[in-house]
Amino acid sequence: MLKILVVEDDVQLATTIKYLVEDNPRYYVVATAEDADTAIDAAERHQPHIALVDLHLANGSTGFAVAARLQQLDVPCLFVSGKAPSFPMPDLALGCLTKPFTAEDVHRALSLAEDKLRGREALRMKLPLNLKMYGDDEAKADTPGFIPSRPSLRTRFEHWISAL
Repeated sequence: MLKILVVEDDVQLATTIKYLVEDNPRYYVVATAEDADTAIDAAERHQPHIALVDLHLANGSTGFAVAARLQQLDVPCLFVSGKAPSFPMPDLALGCLTKPFTAEDVHRALSLAEDKLRGREALRMKLPLNLKMYGDDEAKADTPGFIPSRPSLRTRFEHWISAL
């Protein structure tokens, strides 16, 4: 069973995501959090396998900051947002599932994320149209122009987080 942390500041949407996730018996939501501090506390307590993280959170938190802090706890993230970031962020997240989405979209996204984490090739399904999985090859192929290097992104986010 895959343990999942949902980080979403809209309580009703967090409940809906929990319901959609747990529609599949392979997935279990261990906790929901509405801001960075609650998310980190929940991750330390429940040790989830993956976190679904909204990009815009309560109390001035951002999904980027949460993902960077969860990464320090070895909790990979899948962004969930109304608008995907303009460029891939493989340092911070496995991908981004854009809203609105269905239970099937969530299950596919989690299955593909799990495959990626375990180093398996996902041969059995197609990506939902609203899911972008991040990886080095995709980032180079899909993004025109400059793509920040991993150290550059990581350095900027660590600097930003340390200022909080």
